[in-house]
Amino acid sequence: MTIMEAVALLGIGVVAGFINVLSAGGSMLTLPLLMFLGLPPQVANGTNRVSIALQSVSASWNFFRAGARYIDLSLRLAMPAVLGSLLGVWLALQVSDALFETILVAVMVAAAAIMMLPQPRLDTRPLTRQRLTPIIYLAMFLIGVYGGFLQVGVGILFIIVLYRMLRIDLAQVNAFKVVIILVYTLPALAMFLWHDQVRWSYGLMLAAGSMTGAWLAVKVNMSTRGAQVVKWLTLAVIVVIILRLLLA
Repeated sequence: MTIMEAVALLGIGVVAGFINVLSAGGSMLTLPLLMFLGLPPQVANGTNRVSIALQSVSASWNFFRAGARYIDLSLRLAMPAVLGSLLGVWLALQVSDALFETILVAVMVAAAAIMMLPQPRLDTRPLTRQRLTPIIYLAMFLIGVYGGFLQVGVGILFIIVLYRMLRIDLAQVNAFKVVIILVYTLPALAMFLWHDQVRWSYGLMLAAGSMTGAWLAVKVNMSTRGAQVVKWLTLAVIVVIILRLLLA
């Protein structure tokens, strides 16, 4: 790894960690970056989980310190996601690099389009155990499958389930999201490690930046204006990355 590569990993890691906690889409920056630096697609996919896991640790701890203590409900939501993530990793390891890149581009285009849609204003209410229906558990399982397979834009799916279906306040959605992602990412990372699809030097350098970005995001979690600015800046960068992937 060169000094310039390390700087790129740190810088993009900060931006991605910030985005992942505040909204969604950080992996749309980090996964292509790892591929641009020469890692095979599946190795980049596995290596990206190091950053995801560690930034989720950072964000979860800082949300907890800030008073967002939803551990019991988060773990209940995470259990089906864990099962789904194991299936998702297995599926990811079956596809060819060429097919994986095609899926990545398609997902990034779809996620960018969804991010441009306006977020509806809903009447929200606190989450309780009684509201966790079988449909919600099934949705979390499917999110886990997707997260295990690719992770890119998974935060959008959490917003659909937690905000639009369960009508949890968006600030609380972010607190739930990081804990759930942490819980299902750990076994997913273990599976990628078992299949030798992780490069620690790249993953840890990226994680150093993403943990810093996650810490910063928790501090501004309540800023709606900040979230809008970040979203549009992220979309601009994503468009450039999509074009780079298509022209590679």
